[in-house]
Amino acid sequence: MDGTLLNSILATERVWTRWALKHGLDVATFLPTMHGKRGIDTITLLGLPGVDPAVEVKEVEQGEMDDVDGIAPIAGALAFLAALPADRWGIVTSAPARLARRRLAAAGIALPKVIVTAEDVTKGKPAPDGYRLGAARLGFEPTDCLVFEDVPAGILAGEGAGAHVAVITATHHHPIETGHPKLESYEGVAPEVDGDGRLRLVRTAG
Repeated sequence: MDGTLLNSILATERVWTRWALKHGLDVATFLPTMHGKRGIDTITLLGLPGVDPAVEVKEVEQGEMDDVDGIAPIAGALAFLAALPADRWGIVTSAPARLARRRLAAAGIALPKVIVTAEDVTKGKPAPDGYRLGAARLGFEPTDCLVFEDVPAGILAGEGAGAHVAVITATHHHPIETGHPKLESYEGVAPEVDGDGRLRLVRTAG
């Protein structure tokens, strides 16, 4: 969702920057480590003395709920999603359910039939659990699915699930070294159902 369907990076980094400064963290070092992961996992892995991750993550999540300024769809995402059969795609996000709904609404993206959020798994990205669950809810094996990702944690999760992976680079500050196909946006590509009912990506004019 974040970084693959919509751009929420400025809002996310505003909230996490305030949190990091509150706890004396080096913001420039910290911010690249938190993208694509569940907030509870990010805070827990820091091992900050005297900090209760369950309490802190609620503060961060409320900040993210309150700050949706500038959230917008990735270029071409709305048309791309509209062209997909509704029962053939879903969202697997590290965001909690209420934040996912809030950001999707802010970006003008309709809630899909299948959505896996932070509460649905005990192990977040880079663990593959979310993508395995998402594939199961869609009625497919992960090996028959294409995952769109934008950060290393998500790419590892897709790979671990056995899915195909495409990397969306629209919000990248720095290049990601990957052997997976890269897309700057959804402009110039479209989904197509072939003769045996399988979905594939095709290049379009322009």
